[in-house]
Amino acid sequence: MPDLFDSPKPDHAEAPRPLADRIRPQALSEVIGQEKVLGPEGPLGAMLAAGSLSSVILWGPPGVGKTTIARLLAHATDRHFVQISAIFSGVPELRKVFEAAKLRRDQGRGTLLFVDEIHRFNKAQQDSFLPWMEDGTILLVGATTENPSFELNAAVLSRAQVVVLERLTLADLERLAQRAEQALGRALPLKGPAREALLEMADGDGRALLNLIEQVMAWKVAQPLDAQALGQRLARRAAKYDKSGDEHYNLISALHKSVRGSDPDAALYWFARMLEGGEDPRFLARRLVRMSVEDIGLADPQAQTQTLHAWEVYERLGSPEGELALAQAVIYLALAPKSNAGYIAYKGARALAKKTGSEPPPKHILNAPTRLMEEQGYGAGYAYDHDAEDGFSGQNYFPDGIKRPVLYAPVERGFERDLKKRVDWFAKLREKRNG
Repeated sequence: MPDLFDSPKPDHAEAPRPLADRIRPQALSEVIGQEKVLGPEGPLGAMLAAGSLSSVILWGPPGVGKTTIARLLAHATDRHFVQISAIFSGVPELRKVFEAAKLRRDQGRGTLLFVDEIHRFNKAQQDSFLPWMEDGTILLVGATTENPSFELNAAVLSRAQVVVLERLTLADLERLAQRAEQALGRALPLKGPAREALLEMADGDGRALLNLIEQVMAWKVAQPLDAQALGQRLARRAAKYDKSGDEHYNLISALHKSVRGSDPDAALYWFARMLEGGEDPRFLARRLVRMSVEDIGLADPQAQTQTLHAWEVYERLGSPEGELALAQAVIYLALAPKSNAGYIAYKGARALAKKTGSEPPPKHILNAPTRLMEEQGYGAGYAYDHDAEDGFSGQNYFPDGIKRPVLYAPVERGFERDLKKRVDWFAKLREKRNG
């Protein structure tokens, strides 16, 4: 029954509707590509089967069915569906939504509030949902393309289950294309390779695919088009890449781990993906230098030099020529011997320095420029290493109150194999000299 805030809407059945809206699923079983969450063993399927749907946050890329699923959840639980966008809504709009939901509840009807782009609400706006969620006035279904762990309040997350929706596969997109063809009553005017190219252009986004299909179906062509003709008529969609969002961090993580895993092909792929997405090559140059010192270190001291030189070449040549130098650095790092011994030693030294506070150096390695300092024992007993046998005195250089730690433990790879021999040799000499 409509209330003060739910006025009936005129019938616009004859108005033009996008294909994506015309073939929108009418039941959860018709949703393509999200069987893992909607199936009997999935989180949403299990909640619906038990009749205990709770508030959820739908996290996934664009065009995978977040809005559709929210609508169908409202239908499946006999709740009134209300949709708002965090981009266009503020406190006044939220207050109206909550008051309408309260009135609806008094009339015996629940409300499913779907909030698109929920991560764009600030902390205070997100907090405003809490009392209405807790007393059951609204069932919140939020949609976000960003990691909820970073973008949503802990209080909201504690009252909602995060459900991860997956990017549509090529097989999912093919099923969607067939559904569109059935709705339109004819097949796409494309040859096999062109059809595959169309699916790839959608880049896992179902809504984007349906928009592309609408364009193709509007063409007047006598014969099915091949991939080249399709490419001339349609521009490939830009890859989903937000230089300040999750994809930025996901892809740099993939590049870093591919380098660390000594896979030059995978490393080049992720490097290229970031460039294609519009990443600043200087950011990549900085990260390559970081990889050279964190994951290769002294196993190949030239790695750092290679990355710095590649960065310099990029600065001199610019894009796109200079990007080849960075690509070569990616290959070099991926194939270089790996060691994080220096990185571990550095972190261990920082931790020890923080723990030991203000422990002074031993007096024998302190200079004594004044008579008072000499009288205090500064410099007394210092052994000049160049005068010692093998140029090594073996004296202690740590504070007197600290037991000598082992911070740097080189590996048996690359140049560190030689460094390990030196470390072991000095350790034996130190033990011998200190008898």
